[in-house]
Amino acid sequence: MTDLRDGVRAAAARLREAGVVSADVDAIALAAHVLGVDSSEVRRLMVLGGRTLPSTYAVLVDERAGRVPLQHLTGRAHFRRLTLAVGPGVFVPRPETEVLVDLALAEVDRVLALGRSEPVHVVDLCSGSGAIALSVKDERPEAEVRALELSPDAYAWAVSNRDRLGLDVDLVQGDATAACFEEWAGGIDLVTINPPYIPVGAVPVDPEVRDHDPDIALYGGSEDGLAIPLAVARVAAGLLRPGGLVLVEHADSQGESLPRRLGATGEWVEVEDHRDLGGRPRVTRARRAD
Repeated sequence: MTDLRDGVRAAAARLREAGVVSADVDAIALAAHVLGVDSSEVRRLMVLGGRTLPSTYAVLVDERAGRVPLQHLTGRAHFRRLTLAVGPGVFVPRPETEVLVDLALAEVDRVLALGRSEPVHVVDLCSGSGAIALSVKDERPEAEVRALELSPDAYAWAVSNRDRLGLDVDLVQGDATAACFEEWAGGIDLVTINPPYIPVGAVPVDPEVRDHDPDIALYGGSEDGLAIPLAVARVAAGLLRPGGLVLVEHADSQGESLPRRLGATGEWVEVEDHRDLGGRPRVTRARRAD
């Protein structure tokens, strides 16, 4: 058994040496995981002293130093108000995606303010763990939300998250570059898309992404990374009602190219890009042309 305060400090130093940027936060998060408490309680116990860590802590620190994602070790990822189960086979949701949810909620509110008798219809394509779809349903329960995911592994994680959280989202396994939800075609108010968008051949630097996020969730199918995002946006155009909104996440290098390519199709108007909380280009927003 190791003293909590000494063990966490030693773990943070080890993680820093391994190149983990969030070494201090991760060392505390792993301690919280093995102790079955939250991170704030770990900090409190470190001040009070007298608490020890089990031997499993050192094992997890070793794995994190080997650049296994923190979320794979704890089995969970925090996204907005939700704690999602994640692990091998599913893309770990990132904080930068939260700006897409902010934009989605604003659009749901805009449609609700119209006072229509029918519900707001939302479709989430390339849903992964279900982070976007479940967050929209959690924060705007009035919306009717459906989601689509291609990967069997990611789909299983999304279903597990939906059922554990008790959120009424219709999840379907399928290809977002092909026709889907045809019974809703032409009547959707909002489509959200977090597609694979890394250019083919542009291997991510971070081992957590390169070695652990599934390729199917990363690479955009062309040298510019836009083949899959544009194909999914084409499907979104068939789902949306005239004036309906699409939101597409992209790499920070695609903040000009994706809006330009969408605008050139003639299917979209009011095409504009939005930055994430770090100030980087992140989400393209466009309305379906009449």
